[in-house]
Amino acid sequence: MNFYAKAGVRLALIGILLSFVSTNVLADAGDWIVRGRIINVSPNDSSDDALGAGSNTPVGVDAATTLEVDFTYMLKSNLGLELILATTKHDITGEGNLSALGKIAETGVLPPTLTLQYHFSPGANIRLYAGAGLNYTLFYDESTTDSLTGGLGAATTSLDLDTSFGLAAQAGVDVDISGGWFFNADIKYIQIETEATVTADGATASTINVDINPWVFGIGVGKSF
Repeated sequence: MNFYAKAGVRLALIGILLSFVSTNVLADAGDWIVRGRIINVSPNDSSDDALGAGSNTPVGVDAATTLEVDFTYMLKSNLGLELILATTKHDITGEGNLSALGKIAETGVLPPTLTLQYHFSPGANIRLYAGAGLNYTLFYDESTTDSLTGGLGAATTSLDLDTSFGLAAQAGVDVDISGGWFFNADIKYIQIETEATVTADGATASTINVDINPWVFGIGVGKSF
């Protein structure tokens, strides 16, 4: 490759690098960023045995897809606080020796999560960020199925799931579109652990610890204000 060809390649590479650099920061201290995403909540679940240790009777929590909205307040151009808001409905299934029961319960999950984010290269057109924070999870509208009720030989059953506090971590990328709008892709890991109590005919039938610990994958768009 001659001198002019090498110079042309170098200039092209410089041009590509410069194309990712902007003189305007997307958001500065005091600004807000709002994102909307489609997310898939994929539990990395495990549980105690519902019928006693060694009985091979764990339960599982199915994945769910929903919409998420988050609000980020910028403390500095590269430091922000993000509040993540979404709610999902999850089926709970019998596993191992309980697999024949199929779906045994369902619950709503409301897991607001607050993270402190560091935004790398806030003046670039493609911006990576990482965050860590805390999660609070509220379970609501818990209900059991006829399959569980029949399996326990009961007339009525109910389910109660304790609230959960845990840690959260995330990483993502924003890619400029135009006029302050950008494309977003994001991944989170959220620590969610609860104690599940099943009541049959008014008496406690089983109490077990359930770790949900989901991976949350999201894509969407955002806007700075």
